[in-house]
Amino acid sequence: MEQNLTVVIPALDAAACLGATLEACREAAGAELLVVDGGSRDATRDVARGGGARVMESAPGRGRQLALGAAEACGAWLLFLHADTRPVPGWAVAARAFMDGPGATGRAAAYFAFALDDPAPEARRLERLVAWRCRALGLPYGDQGLLISRALYEAVGGFRPLPLMEDVDLVRRIGRRRLAALPVAAVTSAERWRREGWRRRSARNLACLSLWFLGVPPGAIKRLYG
Repeated sequence: MEQNLTVVIPALDAAACLGATLEACREAAGAELLVVDGGSRDATRDVARGGGARVMESAPGRGRQLALGAAEACGAWLLFLHADTRPVPGWAVAARAFMDGPGATGRAAAYFAFALDDPAPEARRLERLVAWRCRALGLPYGDQGLLISRALYEAVGGFRPLPLMEDVDLVRRIGRRRLAALPVAAVTSAERWRREGWRRRSARNLACLSLWFLGVPPGAIKRLYG
């Protein structure tokens, strides 16, 4: 495609999941793949290079890594993805339709439907809750990806170097009316929910969001997030 699309992936000790994400990204033939590593101690950088990505090194902090990746990306369009989030087959066609259609004016951004790699009923309930949050509140999170033109990204000020909530901070500045749902999903690892418990992890995420809207500094929220 897609020479005008750069996929920006912040990573930290993500060797176990990054390869699958990069493989999914290669569906967009010709897209630039850019992994911004935040100081991994595993084989993340080797996996990234083996997957055809350009690798940059950054101080840790997802907001900082995303901002650096956007600044160094070559594409006129940017797709921000977490290292453990892989779009499902068919995503490149949906992305191109958005880029050529609603996003063509540079005044809209898009996100994937949220999905988890777990068959548990709790995963399906959480997916439905996230879908409601996006429809009602216009708040997709970073694990749903963000497809945005460079022009709009720069117009709203881009990612800020926050230790947490960098995704909510940006989509709030984009605004609900300029956000569109793509008709395909991105599958995210459910490892945190499995490890910590579905209710506990979800309650912690909700608490972090509430604290953000109450004005608590992101550094303090990050200590709660874990």
